[in-house]
Amino acid sequence: MHRIAVAGIQHETNTFASMPTTLAHFIEADAWPGLTQGEAVLAAVAGANLPLAGAVAALKAAHLQVLPLLWASANPSGRVEDAAFEALWAMFESALLAAGQTGPVNGVYLDLHGALVTERYDDGDGEWLRRTRSLLGEQIPIVASLDFHANVSPLMVNSASTLVGYRSYPHVDMAETGARAVGLLQRLLAGEVVHSAFEQLPFLISMPWQCSLIQPVARLMRMAEQAETGDVVSVSFFPGFPLADVADSGPCLLAYAHSASLAEATARILAQKVQAAEPEFAGRLWQVEEALSYAKQYAGQGKTIILADTCDNAGGGAGSDAAGVICDGLSMGMSAMVVGILCDPATAQAAHAVGVGGVLSRAIGQGRKALGEWRVISLGTGQFAATGPFYAGCQMDLGPMACLQYQGLTVLVSSRKQQAADQAMFRHLGVEPSEVEVLVLKSSVHFRADFGAIAAEILVVEAEGDHVADLSRLQYKVCQRKPARSHT
Repeated sequence: MHRIAVAGIQHETNTFASMPTTLAHFIEADAWPGLTQGEAVLAAVAGANLPLAGAVAALKAAHLQVLPLLWASANPSGRVEDAAFEALWAMFESALLAAGQTGPVNGVYLDLHGALVTERYDDGDGEWLRRTRSLLGEQIPIVASLDFHANVSPLMVNSASTLVGYRSYPHVDMAETGARAVGLLQRLLAGEVVHSAFEQLPFLISMPWQCSLIQPVARLMRMAEQAETGDVVSVSFFPGFPLADVADSGPCLLAYAHSASLAEATARILAQKVQAAEPEFAGRLWQVEEALSYAKQYAGQGKTIILADTCDNAGGGAGSDAAGVICDGLSMGMSAMVVGILCDPATAQAAHAVGVGGVLSRAIGQGRKALGEWRVISLGTGQFAATGPFYAGCQMDLGPMACLQYQGLTVLVSSRKQQAADQAMFRHLGVEPSEVEVLVLKSSVHFRADFGAIAAEILVVEAEGDHVADLSRLQYKVCQRKPARSHT
């Protein structure tokens, strides 16, 4: 029986975000499990929509022995501190070497993001793969799954046997991707030889327009999947993470085939398709006041309009704490508006102190703080089961939460940042999203998986926050690619 070492190390680094990522951020649980080592990893990820969970299930179904080493993830933020990266590597290295003492390690599966940046390494995932390859030598297959937004580098491609990416954004196929990666690992263990080809595109794609539910990404992802036929064993299109100012930031195509020429032809043809679609990677970014004015037409209609507060999306490195949209909503009398999820641990603590029915006279959030007499409508522990497809199988732990209301405008507050991508976040505090007329979600795209069905219309709003949607506003120093040129 083949023995397969598995681990997950996940971080999407926004180099424009001011808050560094420390080891404490990896230790703390949020929507995903906190830092876990050894056999406990299996229980921590079981049943969740995570690549590692899907990989473990596939390995067990194939009757391969699973050697769990490490699970470590942290919410997207600024650069990962070197001390945190080295501490995690030391845990992984020690566990991998220990596994080798009890028998052969025949293969390795890694659940990586592909956009991890540290203080020292602009390509943290590439460095992790390089070190892993150095430990194991050239003969042991190393297969990794990568996030949809991976900034794939030559070092990653050269260090891994194969890399495979998610096909959906919202990422509803994470567990499925882990299983697909294991399928490739099995083929390598059986002696199959594959060649890689890697094509990078010369532009950047803003996050809201990477959504795989809309064009052109829906079409391009379908093309990549359909290209996997015959001697072409794997094709991945990675739109990239443009909020990382690193050399390899941006979209790419990665193909594996039984011959180098076939892999190269496949990657080249699909890269040309992506290049031709460059003008389509665009959409309207609404200013807050015009979006709120437009949303007023839904008053009394029994319909829900969603405003995606994309720039304050915790899922892309923002703090999820900006109160600018709340301030504008109050000034415009948006009494039918609900905002979630605002990360403000001090306000959540104060709400729990005064209790339901109590009133907080305070300014909430950061930036343009929203001052008011906030009545506490409901309270929650922040611990609940996710119910939507993106966070499927996950146990949320957002710390003490509160539902506050002032002048009819409602704000859901958490103690830990997490993008608003699951309706259970609202129901935990007694708010039914489908009954809200104007719903402001601090998310870019993931919310569409669970909230899309209730939305009569969705507006992507540009407000305050580190998850910048208009890439022309950013001052890149390392990345040489420019934002996609639009025909609009």
